[in-house]
Amino acid sequence: MIRVVLVDDHELVRSGFCLILSGQPDIEVVGEASNAEDGLRLVRATKPDVALIDVHMPGMSGLELTERVQRSGLPTHIVILTVVQDAQFPRRLLQSGALGYLTKGCPAEELVNAVRTVAQGNRYLDATVAREMALAAVDGEASPLESLSSRELEVALMLARGLAVNEVAARLHLSAKTVSTYKQRLFEKLSVQHTIALAHVLTAHGLLGEQLGEV
Repeated sequence: MIRVVLVDDHELVRSGFCLILSGQPDIEVVGEASNAEDGLRLVRATKPDVALIDVHMPGMSGLELTERVQRSGLPTHIVILTVVQDAQFPRRLLQSGALGYLTKGCPAEELVNAVRTVAQGNRYLDATVAREMALAAVDGEASPLESLSSRELEVALMLARGLAVNEVAARLHLSAKTVSTYKQRLFEKLSVQHTIALAHVLTAHGLLGEQLGEV
């Protein structure tokens, strides 16, 4: 039996996915969470085979949640769910440790197939995303975000949401000086001068919602 948890801030989405997956004889939905913080606690408590995670949620993002699950050494494989179909975005998510990437408009059978594939430790990409990634590789396109380490990207997301250096330091259990160093490095790598410009870069590459600060 494949044990699955759903982490999405839209109840309708969770209900729809739960209905689809629970109707399969080999899949069991063992829990749901409406934000990444609760999702992380749920994953730690239930240790599911697969976690379906929305990348854009209030508070901690799906990307941050994915990276924390990976750093925790948990056995859970992650499928990212989003409305974004940007080849640069899934590439960065796959680098963070996600095994699957689906758009929310995928057919029910594709959702089920993705869960089964990822549960076996294999990668699954939405067909449209896979094609765009292949084309981007041929064209030589690259996102400036690919030069960032996982920690730098985590700091970038928090700063872009409006958190002060001290707040970021407290959340990540780092010193304010260390976070300030990360901030300076981010600005240099992304060629920006302030956090508003940083938020624009993250938004342009799909890591923030259309409204700044919406993750």
